[in-house]
Order: sequence, then C-alpha cells, then structure tokens
Amino acid sequence: MKIQGKITEETVVVGVGAEEMWKVYGGLELGRLVSELLPHEIGTVQPIQGHGGVGTIVKLTFPPGTPGVGYLKEIFTKIDDEKRVKETETIEGGFKAMGFDLYRIRLEILENSADDQSTIIRSTIEYELDENLANFLPFVTIKPLQTMAETIGKYLCEKKKNNA
Repeated sequence: MKIQGKITEETVVVGVGAEEMWKVYGGLELGRLVSELLPHEIGTVQPIQGHGGVGTIVKLTFPPGTPGVGYLKEIFTKIDDEKRVKETETIEGGFKAMGFDLYRIRLEILENSADDQSTIIRSTIEYELDENLANFLPFVTIKPLQTMAETIGKYLCEKKKNNA
C-alpha cells in the first residue's frame, strides 16, 4: 500500500515584488544563491544539464553531517513564467534513495494583494512512498524551503537598498 502526502507553507517576503522574486526562483539563479548564502544550512547546487528551463537537472550536495546519501539530483518538470510556478522532482539521491516513489517540490511566487512590494512564496512538497517506509515521514519537512525564501528575500532587500 502507498502513502501519499502533501505539505504546504506560505512565507511572506516584505520589500520584494513578485516579479523580482520570480527572476531568482524561475531559473538557475535560485541554486546559485542557495550555494552562496546557505551552503551550511541547505548545501550547494550545481547545474548538471540544461540552462534553467524544463528538463534542467541540478545536483544539490548537502552540508557535511547530513544523514543519508549526501546529495540529490532533481529535474525541473514545470516552469510557468505567467503564473510564476516552478516544479521539480527528485530523480536520484535524497528521498529517492530512501525509497520514496515521488518527491516533488512546487514553488509558487504570488503577488501580495495587500502590498505590491511584498511577495508570498507558497512552497509545497508532494510525496509518495510504500507504507513499509513510513518511518521516513518525519524527515519530510518544509523548513529548508522556508529558510530559503526568507534568506533570498533578505538578500534581495539588501541588494535593493545598496543599489538605491
């Protein structure tokens, strides 16, 4: 029997509009900034194949001491510039190595109707695994995506201030 699940969390980033945030999230810039700003919390990202569009494959190497195989490879399966949605699926390592049949991340960059200089980042994780592997479920967490959203937001705000 299979277990399927979904976790969604919204992070509000103040001081950065949705269009500006999508310029980072929509392609390879996100991985570059994660490597630069969060190497000890999330890891380092290296493009393996492609230029940031659908079909691009990146490798995320986790920080030393992270349990498991130490890396994951994911493929960009959907990029919608109009709706500002990006989806990736793990194809090797990470949760795939733990036995998950599916581990998909969806990142949506939404305009905040209350303030055009703030953005809502809706992060969703969808997963599927055999019920015999249910002991791995506590490892599924949205926290790294929240940390990434908050850190990228702070970085873009600082960059904006320094260029003003």
